[in-house]
Amino acid sequence: MATALREWARAIKRDVHALYLAARDPRTPWYAKALAVCVAGYALSPIDLIPDFIPLVGYLDDAILVPLGVLAVVKMIPPEVMAEHREAAALAVDRPVSRSAAVMIACIWAASVALAGWLAYRYFAG
Repeated sequence: MATALREWARAIKRDVHALYLAARDPRTPWYAKALAVCVAGYALSPIDLIPDFIPLVGYLDDAILVPLGVLAVVKMIPPEVMAEHREAAALAVDRPVSRSAAVMIACIWAASVALAGWLAYRYFAG
């Protein structure tokens, strides 16, 4: 059971990367590109719809929303394009992880929250 879940999680992770690659492919329809960017962005973002520290429910969005989003987008992308990008994503697993990209995403989120807080303060205080 645990092995099957690990394999399923690896397949979802590979497919999220494949969706990111497919979103940049000109053979992918525009509506599939738009949804692929949203799903891949949500899956790779450190910010979740439901925070992970909430017991049981916190990981529910990662366990349900991401796989459903991946499934929906995969059905929109032509099979040959998806197969090509799944192979590329599988090969990319051995590459090193970009920590600088993770730091940049976290900085963008922090700056966005700070800007929203500042704007809210100016609106309500003044």
